[in-house]
Amino acid sequence: MTDTPTQLFIGGAWVDASDGATMPVDDPATGEVLCHVADAGPKDAKLAEEAAVQAQEAWARTAPRARSEILRRAHELIIERTDVLAHLMTSEMGKPLAEARGEVAYAAEFFRWFSEEAVRIDGGFTTLPDGRNRMLLSRRPVGPCLLITPWNFPLAMGTRKIGPAIAAGCTMILKPAPQTPLSSLALAAILKEAGLPDGVLNVVTTSRAGEVCEPLLRGGRIRKLSFTGSTAVGQLLLAQSAEAVVRTSMELGGNAPFLVFEDADLDKAVDGAMVAKMRNMGEACTAANRFFVHRSVAEEFGRRLAERMGALVVGPGTRDGVDVGPLIDRRGRAKVEELVADAVERGAHVLVGGRTPEGPGCFYPPTVLADVDPGSRLMDTEIFGPVAAILTFDEEDEVIRRANDTPWGLVGYVFTEGLDRALRVSERLEVGMVGLNTGLVSNPAAPFGGVKQSGLGREGGRVGIDEFLEYQYLAVPVS
Repeated sequence: MTDTPTQLFIGGAWVDASDGATMPVDDPATGEVLCHVADAGPKDAKLAEEAAVQAQEAWARTAPRARSEILRRAHELIIERTDVLAHLMTSEMGKPLAEARGEVAYAAEFFRWFSEEAVRIDGGFTTLPDGRNRMLLSRRPVGPCLLITPWNFPLAMGTRKIGPAIAAGCTMILKPAPQTPLSSLALAAILKEAGLPDGVLNVVTTSRAGEVCEPLLRGGRIRKLSFTGSTAVGQLLLAQSAEAVVRTSMELGGNAPFLVFEDADLDKAVDGAMVAKMRNMGEACTAANRFFVHRSVAEEFGRRLAERMGALVVGPGTRDGVDVGPLIDRRGRAKVEELVADAVERGAHVLVGGRTPEGPGCFYPPTVLADVDPGSRLMDTEIFGPVAAILTFDEEDEVIRRANDTPWGLVGYVFTEGLDRALRVSERLEVGMVGLNTGLVSNPAAPFGGVKQSGLGREGGRVGIDEFLEYQYLAVPVS
């Protein structure tokens, strides 16, 4: 860890917290402290805000091609340092190295994607219908942004927000999760090396999120908030943003339904379930939570899924052959334990897993529950762990109603071989994304986001940059 920055990154310089405070970064596989990083307070946040505000005008005037080239160089540096970044991520977050390497590639692709979008920001020119004025439309950066990222994808969630902000010409303050600050600090160092001007990106690591973020949102100088995290925290931030009418993007919680119809290819369905459930140990907002399986195939699906889940190797993410690393911390594991216990008390049958192993670290085994009572707590809670809960259904209308019976609407998964049914069910699901016969929907080229309490706006894809741009209309009289 000696080469990884541990200070705040403000105005292009590495600095300690103004009061000298630090906070520990733990290894969830052992519980041991990896290192300490600077723990910012409100004074540090104001310094970061000032740096971003001072850099905004010049950065907005920077040529789109120059912004594009910085992103492209950063993309190349990330790829070159895949192993270093993957080991860093596994150390602070726990995911197996193979998954960490996959996230590095995923993260880098956001920079490549938005390097290409930076030079495609367009406007418009036309004569208005009454013939009196010409309309000139231009697009410009929204201004200084506050970006708040979660711990579960510590590198990719940073690039998914930083990429479009840089491409659009916005300056930023990045506030990473306190559990995983190292990936964000390493990313800041890469962007500095890639030529990003001082003050464009500022990274404030802190355990005092409320003290740091609320004054920024209420102060009126931050013009954009992009947040990924829980719905409860997102609702609080929306309220804090209202006073200064801060523009917001919210990627919040999920409670994804996974629908397996009687005509599904069960091989595809089980493969999809393994991805939709076990990506990142189930610690993903896109994770399949509620498995609705047609009664005629439920027993066979459960048997196959339990067999696959039971074969996964649990252990430290740095160890060869490990498929499932630790959960992020003991609090997260305790939540999973409580949800499984509640389901079992209500009559669920454990097909595999379900018992916390002894020893250090925050490990929990891949678990499959069958015959889950619809009233179980895990039916209306984001599990964020390696637990698949299977319920049965008989009719299409019934399962759609049950799938939509949740305040969240991020993603849904549909497995069927019938084209008409595939389209019909997908159109009726109240979600922002659908995986049709696949367990993976995330892609930098696709618009990521949900409906209802799963968020506002979209990240990635051609529309991802729109969240960081404003329109200006210029009326020009026709002479």
